Amino acid sequence: MHPDRRTVLKALGAVGASGLVVADATAAADAPAAAAPPAAGGASSYVFFNSAESAWVEAAVSRIVPADELSPSGFDLGIATYIDRQLAGAYGQGAKMYLQGPWPEGTPQQGWQMRMAPAACYRVAIPRIDAHCHTTFGATFRALDEANQDAVLAGLDNRSIDLVDLPSHQFFKLFLTNVMEGLFSDPIYGGNRGKLGWKMVGFPGVYGNYVDVIDRYFDRPFDVAPLGIAD
Repeated sequence: MHPDRRTVLKALGAVGASGLVVADATAAADAPAAAAPPAAGGASSYVFFNSAESAWVEAAVSRIVPADELSPSGFDLGIATYIDRQLAGAYGQGAKMYLQGPWPEGTPQQGWQMRMAPAACYRVAIPRIDAHCHTTFGATFRALDEANQDAVLAGLDNRSIDLVDLPSHQFFKLFLTNVMEGLFSDPIYGGNRGKLGWKMVGFPGVYGNYVDVIDRYFDRPFDVAPLGIAD
């Protein structure tokens, strides 16, 4: 990952953190999707990803959000856990999405234009990406060096990797959106561990109200430790 991409991450957070809507606030409480067996997920067990899927996601989130002087890696921030919980619930099953045909590619302004819900997209895409990695590099995505992992992610984004009936750039867009949600959502959903995503952009979290501090901070930054829902 290049330094300018880290700058983009900070910009995204500064613009969107205060209005961020978690993909599905009830997802953690929903029953897991019926799929492959769960795998260990670091601090907590995965409820959706199988071992091959979790290996890909853990590696990929750490390329989108690499460890550096600003934050730990995406995996250490809990982003893989966040995505897993969302895919296991209503969001992953597309409960609030229109999934009926027809399914033209559409335009970026038209929203979701695929027949598969988010969980199905991950389940279909990851083994195909690993198959591409085996054919091209002789190893799974997780086993590649950082430069080749970046090349694979770029190939998804620029459509040069064929995922058959799933447009690769659409999957990459979905994945990138989920990573941003996991980086800046409330920690109660599994990501943004230690509120480090918020701290990186100076977001105060779900601060109750500002009535008692308006006069003190109207002309300078509001420098407080961020608060989450659990606080």
